[in-house]
Amino acid sequence: MMHEPRIAVVGASGAVGEVMLSILAERGHPARNVRALASERSAGGLVDYGNKQLVIGDLAEFDFTTVDYALFSAGGAVSKQYAPPAAEAGAVVIDNTSAFRYDDHIPLVVPEVNAHALEGITTGAIIANPNCSTIQMLVALAPIQRAVGIARINVATYQSVSGAGRRGLHELATQTAARLSFQEIEISKFAQPIAFNVLPQIDEMLDNGYTREEMKMVWETQKIFEDPNVLVNATAVRVPVFYGHSEAVHLETRDFIEIDEVRRLLREAPGVELVEGQGMIHATPVTHAAGKDPVFVSRLRRDLSHPRGISMWVVADNVRKGAALNAVQIMERLEQNRAAGGNVAAANVHSA
Repeated sequence: MMHEPRIAVVGASGAVGEVMLSILAERGHPARNVRALASERSAGGLVDYGNKQLVIGDLAEFDFTTVDYALFSAGGAVSKQYAPPAAEAGAVVIDNTSAFRYDDHIPLVVPEVNAHALEGITTGAIIANPNCSTIQMLVALAPIQRAVGIARINVATYQSVSGAGRRGLHELATQTAARLSFQEIEISKFAQPIAFNVLPQIDEMLDNGYTREEMKMVWETQKIFEDPNVLVNATAVRVPVFYGHSEAVHLETRDFIEIDEVRRLLREAPGVELVEGQGMIHATPVTHAAGKDPVFVSRLRRDLSHPRGISMWVVADNVRKGAALNAVQIMERLEQNRAAGGNVAAANVHSA
């Protein structure tokens, strides 16, 4: 009989938690094996699970010995408080916040890129989900990194407001309606108006002049690629789009590679869909990414300014592949490893 994992989704009432539940239902995990958890104020409410509904449980009172996996997406403070006890209770924690990403003993995983980091993981482990912008960029760049190595990445991100959660979505909607009605707008979530605007700062500014969001792409790329010599220069921008992040990526490879070979690698890469635009049709958040699983690549071309330079446009649903789906894929890869008999504890795996 096939093993049916028992799963807790922490932050089930949030934007990412709802998508996690939707994906789990789509992939055939029975409702009886899934627990929706959130804070006390959300407990007792209902969330959709396919054509059923689940009652939200109180995270503070939940017994994690009753589940195999705990998918966390309720903010870093919640993860720091509840993820270690959940792992100590025997659950494999897959955390979607930045709480554990930069711990050397905790795997930071994109299954299409570094699934080998999951080998040997057993009960009581914590695994970190990378930042949404890092995930989609590395899914696209991993085939090139494997083939010829990457020396430097210069990336500008165009990030949707859903990356800031429900408040970001609400702010864009209300400001847009106010602008179109010639009314005064209200600013709450973002420091400046987001409707009909672009904001060249996401997260706090650090001493080096980069934002924390930008430095996440530096730290996480080097950790996931297992190569501290990959240089990353990022500019993160918030744009008035509801769902789907876009990235203009310019990279320099270590060895020369023909652009047609890059095209072949991307066509064959898991999780990537190459969109060769006809006329002015290319991958965009609205037409391709929103609600979809793949990372879409367009505008693939040789960089005229560098002999080993490659440029591309990368688009993905930040809430889906950039968060919820990636966590579910990590869980599914662990289940595949377990079924294959590879569920043996490794010395460097964190156990709370």
